[in-house]
Amino acid sequence: MLGLAPAAHGANRTGRMFTGDRSGEWLYGALHRAGLANQTESTDRDDGLKLSDVFISATCRCAPPANKPTPQEMESCAPFLDREFEMLDRMRVVLALGKIAWDAALRRVGRVVPDGLPRPRPAFGHGAETKLPLRGAGRPIWLVGSYHPSRQNTQTGRLTRPMFDRVIRRSVALAGGAVR
Repeated sequence: MLGLAPAAHGANRTGRMFTGDRSGEWLYGALHRAGLANQTESTDRDDGLKLSDVFISATCRCAPPANKPTPQEMESCAPFLDREFEMLDRMRVVLALGKIAWDAALRRVGRVVPDGLPRPRPAFGHGAETKLPLRGAGRPIWLVGSYHPSRQNTQTGRLTRPMFDRVIRRSVALAGGAVR
């Protein structure tokens, strides 16, 4: 799962992505409903949260001003994201939480497999999916798009719990797991 960056009052404060903020309430609740988390919330690093077959990362490593990272920030953080992708040898799906995360995953493909992106370039959208020319244990790696569970999206109804649950269940199915 790939997000934007640590939230200033969430992960930046707690040391764990999507922990201690409203976006995390949505994310961990959905992961729990899908059977991928042992509890519905995460308040701090020592709260007992355990994830199953899920790794959460971010495009940027620092909370950007106004949640808008600059191209320079994303480029500076790219080696960290690349290393995480390399270490995740069982990765089957990247669930991009927002267009910035979607684009970061596509830039990763460009760094690893020059001229490897499908033409036309896959467009972000909630529920969008495309196969990436990266391999994990002989299987394609899927890129799935979701609106970010930010207050801006959840309070306006742009992203609803059923929409979020569906995209997570679809990601689990693409990964070859049992949909709950």
